[in-house]
Amino acid sequence: MEKSLADAGYRRYQGEKIDVWFNTAICQHSGNCVRGDSRLFKLSRKPWIMPDNVDPQTVMRVIDTCPSGALKYCLKDAE
Repeated sequence: MEKSLADAGYRRYQGEKIDVWFNTAICQHSGNCVRGDSRLFKLSRKPWIMPDNVDPQTVMRVIDTCPSGALKYCLKDAE
C-alpha cells in the first residue's frame, strides 16, 4: 500500500503506531483536519502532521472526515 500511495503523490508522516499520508494536489482545504485535532494537524508547525501527538484512534477518526481523500493512514503492526 505504501508504494501505491507514494506513486500517487502522497507524502508520508511517520508515527510509531500509525503513519499519515497526505496528497497536497487533491486537498480541497476543507479544514476538517486542523479543526479535528490541532495536536495532530497544525499548519504553523513543521512538520505540520505529527501522528505521535495523539492516539491512533484519534488519527483515524480525524482522517476519516477528510472529504477529498487527500489524507490516508496506515496502522503499523504491533510487535
